[in-house]
Amino acid sequence: MRDLKNKLISNKNTKNIKSRKGKSFGYQVLGFGSGPIGPGAEFIEATGGSIATSGNFKIHTFTSPGTFEVTTLGNAEGSNTVSYVVVAGGGGGGASQGAGGGGAGGYREGHIADSYSASPLSGSALPVSATTFPITVGGGGAGSVNLTCSNAGNGFVGSNSVFSSITSAGGGGGGSGGGPPTSDPGDAGGSGGGGGGRSGKSGGNGNSPPVSPPQGQNGGASKPSPSPAKDQGGGGGGAGAVGANGSPSAGGAGGSGVTSSITASPVTRSGGGGGGSEDNNGGAGGSGGGGAGGSTGSTNTGGGGGGATGPNPAEDGRNAGSGIVIIRYKFQE
Repeated sequence: MRDLKNKLISNKNTKNIKSRKGKSFGYQVLGFGSGPIGPGAEFIEATGGSIATSGNFKIHTFTSPGTFEVTTLGNAEGSNTVSYVVVAGGGGGGASQGAGGGGAGGYREGHIADSYSASPLSGSALPVSATTFPITVGGGGAGSVNLTCSNAGNGFVGSNSVFSSITSAGGGGGGSGGGPPTSDPGDAGGSGGGGGGRSGKSGGNGNSPPVSPPQGQNGGASKPSPSPAKDQGGGGGGAGAVGANGSPSAGGAGGSGVTSSITASPVTRSGGGGGGSEDNNGGAGGSGGGGAGGSTGSTNTGGGGGGATGPNPAEDGRNAGSGIVIIRYKFQE
């Protein structure tokens, strides 16, 4: 009886198999012989700052201190690095007539290749992790106060801006004017401040401390000779160019900044402040927020403050512009 049952079952299974020969089962078991299946593209998700969208990218802008929190970390197929622009506060202009312009705040940038038009100073994008990054936005340095012609001081150095491992240095203060022996060289910083007065007082060193690509340029020297006896300050350095030297009749122009489209439109930042002039002919501010001689630097550009302008007793040095931090990453395909 058992043999007969087995035979019937065997015949039934054989019949079923034959009836299905050449036909599809209607489903397929995946994975056999097709190799491993990857996770696919995964993208960064983050919070913090003022958030905008440009195509497949999100842009976080910080104009004051805050936090950038990566809540979800993507992968190489999607995104796990970010572009950034980190600009420090500019340096304040020097006091007393013919003072030096303040240097621009240090400018540092890294970008995801071909994602936007970056500045000439751009390096590589920055890897991130799923954590919270404190953001520091540096304030602009104050212009110095002209107490007396013999007691003027250099402008104040700007404050640093920081994102993750990236620190941009504040711009150097412009040198005080007032003629020899009271005038002073410019201070070092992200970009250097211009020299003050006359007799060729030197500008401060830029890219201080040194990084690569350089975060800024040197300030210009004050008027190179004592005749005529007029004070003409040097321009503060910018991220893209050295500040101009003061001439016999005018303060030196501030060095130009650099342009980036990280926010989806081109913006120039980190221009140096113009040198002051005893002849009321202050140097032009550098493109990118630098104040002309006798004028303030622009907010959130890292622009240097202009040097004091006018005959003795001259006005005070001018305040510099604050910095900015911008972060951009791909969030979808």
